[in-house]
Amino acid sequence: MLDGIYLYFLADELRRLVGYRVDRIHQPLREELVLALRGPGESCRLLISAHAAAPRILLAQETPDNPAEPPMFCMLMRKHLGNAKLTAIRQQGLDRILYLDFLARNEFGDEITLTLAVEIMGRHSNVLLVGPDGRIIDAMKRIGEDTSSVHPVLPGMTYTLPPAQAKLRLTEVDADAVLARMEPVDRALSSVLFDLVEGMGPLTAREAAYRATGEDPAVSSMDGLQRERLRDFLIALTRRVRQHEADPVLLCQPDGTPKEFCYMEIAQYGTALEQQRCDSLSQAVELFYRRKASAERMKQRAGELVRQLHVIRDRIERRLQNQKEELARCADREALRIKADLLNANLYRLEKGMGSVTLENFYDEGRPLTIELDRRLTPQRNAQRYYTEYRKAATAERMLEERIRQGEQEAAYIESVADSLSRAATIREVAEIRRELGEQGYLRRGPQPKGKAPAQPAPDVYASPDGIPIRVGKNNLQNDRLTFKQARGEDIWLHAKDIPGSHVVISTEGIDAVPDATLEAAAMLAAYNSKAEVGRLVPVDYTRIKYVKKQPGGKPGQVFYKQFKTVFVTPTEAALTKAVKRIR
Repeated sequence: MLDGIYLYFLADELRRLVGYRVDRIHQPLREELVLALRGPGESCRLLISAHAAAPRILLAQETPDNPAEPPMFCMLMRKHLGNAKLTAIRQQGLDRILYLDFLARNEFGDEITLTLAVEIMGRHSNVLLVGPDGRIIDAMKRIGEDTSSVHPVLPGMTYTLPPAQAKLRLTEVDADAVLARMEPVDRALSSVLFDLVEGMGPLTAREAAYRATGEDPAVSSMDGLQRERLRDFLIALTRRVRQHEADPVLLCQPDGTPKEFCYMEIAQYGTALEQQRCDSLSQAVELFYRRKASAERMKQRAGELVRQLHVIRDRIERRLQNQKEELARCADREALRIKADLLNANLYRLEKGMGSVTLENFYDEGRPLTIELDRRLTPQRNAQRYYTEYRKAATAERMLEERIRQGEQEAAYIESVADSLSRAATIREVAEIRRELGEQGYLRRGPQPKGKAPAQPAPDVYASPDGIPIRVGKNNLQNDRLTFKQARGEDIWLHAKDIPGSHVVISTEGIDAVPDATLEAAAMLAAYNSKAEVGRLVPVDYTRIKYVKKQPGGKPGQVFYKQFKTVFVTPTEAALTKAVKRIR
């Protein structure tokens, strides 16, 4: 969250743009504005977003594509701020509002000062252009009095600040003043600090509580030592603010998904999150929202693909169930042959027009068997009818057995695709799985890119404890490329036994015998990158690449192999981290 203190530091970073002129203005999205500024020897892009879930202002390295037709607000901004000069960047205390003052010219050619008010307030975020008379020229989000009687925003209205909050500013008061205002209430310390200190966001408030107490207790339960530690934290934070000392960091989960960003190191997450130092405050904000948006897009695309796989899997399972039921009915075909034989042996006893006949079954010690007859047929035709039904059942059984075998193979393939999708970490990997399903006819293939085909994602590469490369395919297409195109005949191939998973290959170039530690590490990777349950003993088969063959008529990733051995491993994240090092 971009809180008031972060915005305070960010304003310092942006003030180097004072004196730059507006070169171009774009509005890539309904709630995003980009000002292209030019200054001495450089140009840059100032991105301003009033999106409820991602309000921000920063110097952007990347910006979205622009729409073919600029929105009305963009046109108005071009009219008033085209070639305007940025003269000041102001902040009201440590509130989450920045004011960008521009020296522009009105329709008469006179110089006037226009102010762009950037309100970073969650769902109430907005961008307003205010004239020299203090009246609103227009706003990115117009808010009528029927929507908000406290802070309406409409063209022509006098711009007023959002309602002020009685909070303490660290630019004006010291740590003792904050502690003096803290009453011993039964509320979490972080919540009290958030309500008490201007510009302090939830992350910093939790950090203060963690540094002081190791948790987040009620203020009323704090002892003297904890209050003293809190005082030390507030003194350090106040010094940082007053001396404009920012040390931007991005906090990410192990899979790279961003969790938080801040202007200082954060200790409350321990080793659960990785802290990445950033070159600037703008970079930290941009990386956070870019990666977050990428993670959201991937989640949406992967979720859509998961739903499509469920539909495909259900269709295959229903078809298999119907075929198995039909096959069960074919199991009675011997009874048809017996009836045909009995009728054929007793033709002299039968007459046309009979509806049934009871005969001694010489296949069952002469026990009587009643056989239904078609009154319209002769005895010979009735016998032939049973022979025909018997042959049809025998043929159907052979066909159904083959179709069931193919269906079970198809179900196993879809299960392997679902397993690959569960481990996909990037949009490119999800796109490759979608392309695979399109090539196999399960999904409609999208338009093919013109020109040079995009680069295919490469397998993951790890170094074993002995420094030997181990490659891991991340989906069926990669598995096929790795096993049949990239690996050599003497390389070692591994796969979790009888369950969907990745193909793993140990490169044996220049190695006579693979060390046990390398083999165990590769087996650990094969087990971990499979549908096997983490933390349970998993059998992993291994053999030479030259003994691995493509299944005839099989789907991508489906193979058979011989001359293999099996090793048992227990995959865990801790064991993997200790056993291998990720190269790429």
